[in-house]
Amino acid sequence: MSGFNPELIEYLEGKISFEEFEQLREERKAKERVAEGGATEDEDAAPLEDSLPSTSQSPRRSYPHHTGDVEEGISPSVQRVFASMLGEGSEEQEEDEEEDDEEQTVAPSAGDVFALEMELNRENKKMMRERRHRSKLPRALRGLMGEANIRYARGEKEDAITMCMEIIRQAPLAYEPFSTLAMIYEDQGDMEKSLQFGLIAAHLNPSNREDWVKLADMSLEQDNIRQAIFCYSKAIKYDPSNVRYLWERSSLYEQVGEHKLAMDGYRRILNLLPSTDGEHFMQLARDMAKSYYETNDLLSAIGVMDEALQKHPSLVTVESVNMAAELHISNKQHKRALEVLVQFCGITLERDGAKQEMEEGEEIKEGEVLSVEIPDEVPIDIRVKLMVCLIHLQMFKPLDGLLTSLMEQSPEELGDLYLDVAEAFLEQGEYSSALPLLSALVCSEHYNLPVVWLRHAECLKALGHMEVAVESYSKVVEMAPFHLEARLSLSTLQQQLGRPQKALDALEPMHDPDTLAQDASAAQQELKLLLHRSTLLCSQGRMDDYTDTLLTMLAMLLKVAMNRAQVCLISSSCSGERHLYLIKVSRDKISDIDDQEAAYLDIIGKTSVLSREDWWQLFLQCVFALCDLKRFGEAELLVDSSLEYYSFYDDRVKRKELEYFGLSAAILDQNYRKAYNYIRLMLMDCVERPQLWNIFNQVTLHSQDVRHHRFCLRLLLKNPESHALCVLNGHNAFVSGSFKHALGQYVQAFRTQPSEPLYSLCVGLTFIHMASQKFVLKRHPLLLQGFSFLNRYMELRGPCQESFYNTGRALHQLGLTHLAIHYYQRALDCPPLQLEGIENDQVDLHREIAYNLSLIYQSSGNLSMARYLLYKFCTV
Repeated sequence: MSGFNPELIEYLEGKISFEEFEQLREERKAKERVAEGGATEDEDAAPLEDSLPSTSQSPRRSYPHHTGDVEEGISPSVQRVFASMLGEGSEEQEEDEEEDDEEQTVAPSAGDVFALEMELNRENKKMMRERRHRSKLPRALRGLMGEANIRYARGEKEDAITMCMEIIRQAPLAYEPFSTLAMIYEDQGDMEKSLQFGLIAAHLNPSNREDWVKLADMSLEQDNIRQAIFCYSKAIKYDPSNVRYLWERSSLYEQVGEHKLAMDGYRRILNLLPSTDGEHFMQLARDMAKSYYETNDLLSAIGVMDEALQKHPSLVTVESVNMAAELHISNKQHKRALEVLVQFCGITLERDGAKQEMEEGEEIKEGEVLSVEIPDEVPIDIRVKLMVCLIHLQMFKPLDGLLTSLMEQSPEELGDLYLDVAEAFLEQGEYSSALPLLSALVCSEHYNLPVVWLRHAECLKALGHMEVAVESYSKVVEMAPFHLEARLSLSTLQQQLGRPQKALDALEPMHDPDTLAQDASAAQQELKLLLHRSTLLCSQGRMDDYTDTLLTMLAMLLKVAMNRAQVCLISSSCSGERHLYLIKVSRDKISDIDDQEAAYLDIIGKTSVLSREDWWQLFLQCVFALCDLKRFGEAELLVDSSLEYYSFYDDRVKRKELEYFGLSAAILDQNYRKAYNYIRLMLMDCVERPQLWNIFNQVTLHSQDVRHHRFCLRLLLKNPESHALCVLNGHNAFVSGSFKHALGQYVQAFRTQPSEPLYSLCVGLTFIHMASQKFVLKRHPLLLQGFSFLNRYMELRGPCQESFYNTGRALHQLGLTHLAIHYYQRALDCPPLQLEGIENDQVDLHREIAYNLSLIYQSSGNLSMARYLLYKFCTV
């Protein structure tokens, strides 16, 4: 309001009255006349006109003298009120007023001022509602824009394009040159450029919905559906109640698969349709319900149909009733479906002599229905839906006449209705009622389908007709070989009938390996089939085939893991029969998997039919089966592959159990080098378990490998208090000839447990070996110390075969044969030890004792005695 006069501002703000405003205005005008030296009346009016308020964007603009025009959004009524307020009307108006009144203009009253304020408020609100997007083209370029349009109209398109480009360079936010270029390129047949310039023009002038619709049509011509949807969305933004725009956009959403957005658009159309347009409402509701049903959104489909039936009950057709009943039946709302049928089809229910007719909004009363009256014009599909509802509501009395009328119809024409009623009977357990309908269907030509045979077989099985049910299931498998449930049911029946081979034949693999590699659903079906087959084979005791089935399933799970472990599953006829075997192959014979992570996720999707625990149990069963079949090497390879499988390896408990399985399989397979790798890791994790050290000793004893010497030394440095490591390092040093180092380790163990006979024996034998060396100082003290420890050993161990033999063996080594004979004879007189869990033959030393004695007798020349001992104790 900077252009307003000060007195006008004060008046509009309420600081002065209207009379004070008139007085101040007159004083200001007098001062201006004196300052300008008697200026004319027109010159005095000019500055006042420039100071008038304006609601347009231009800050200073004069009013026209003719009241019929509207300049920049100011209506003539507002102009007249301001002119009368300020006394600055045109000369013609002043002459008219002088002729009428011949007096000066009367000052406006308070009511006129109030009228002015109200008029200003109305005009401002109107302009805010009707504000249009103004052009951003500068005045200096409007002439050039007009010239470009003229050139285009004359056919001088190149010049018009050049002019438009120049305008775009100087005013890039003006939409007019882009719109003209779009029309020019459209005339030239370049629809792609026309569309691009049109889109730019529409973005710069977005309120023109006709342009957006035209751009949508052009986008569809270029098969750009997404862009057409965007253009329709812009048009709907500025015309949200346009049904045609909503319809077109929803149709496009359906084409691109955006079902929810399409349905939202159709629902908006339903809300916009007037109540008089009921036919369109019903048709659209049916289409929407069908679309919802196809996407398994039953609740939305039911809601749309119920709304249509409630809003336009007079326009409900048989098609609408049929669809509504079908939706309610699919959603297990049989009572509501019966209410719809009774309400809109004129059906009457009779209960104990009283008839019930449905009114709008009324529910079916509880109680037993005795009979049903159906008008003749009701079609057969509505009658069948009525039967289905009565069956599910367990109202069986009225069904006799309905079933008779249905059976009179040809199953070739109404087979689907036969099947609906039969399935309803099956769901309610009325198998005897369903069997005649299904028997009629399987004998027909058009409805002799796998699904009908399956229902027929299920009905026969429930009624106890096993032999006939087997024939029906066989027919299903023959017609639909990939039907899993039919195969499983057929196999179960064959097993119950005592036909194990036929039961297995029903569970033969359904898919080839290529299909299993590509189709996840096929792989899941095959897994279920193999799982049942493995159970059946195990129950029949066919372990080789049972193992083949387990290996096939595990190979599907461990595909990537077996690739990393260089393990393959092959089919071979090594034992005369063809079976599956696991073998180790070289890296160059395995095809690398480029993206192992993606392959792993693909396998998880295909094998998700079984949980992780189920797969673990299958793995355990397979390992046990391989061990029972003495196929320890394959069990070892299976464990190696499982350790490469993420889900098993990440579970610490399962990983430890896999390592124990691998160790056991390697020992049973006599692969001691691999067993050493397993036991070494276990000992590093837990040093204090005696069982692990016993296994370690057995592995190193059989492997004949000295790698464990350095391993034990390094482990002793980390665990100096380990008693087992101390003794084991003493043994290693003793075997290597480092008697002093062995003696140190044995003495350390002896000090820890002096009552242990083994340590006294080890210390004594070490001294004797040191004394037996060729170059040794103080041989006799060493011998004395050695025998003192051996005597201590004999005291701790007690008189037994073992203690006498060890002492005699030491004396024999030193050449004291007369003493050795004494202890050998005493050892021969002792019986072998009785140890739990160990056979007597394994701890009996008679053969070793007799052989050593025979050597002594042979060296002394007593050959007969030597021969006697060998014949008595060493003959097999």
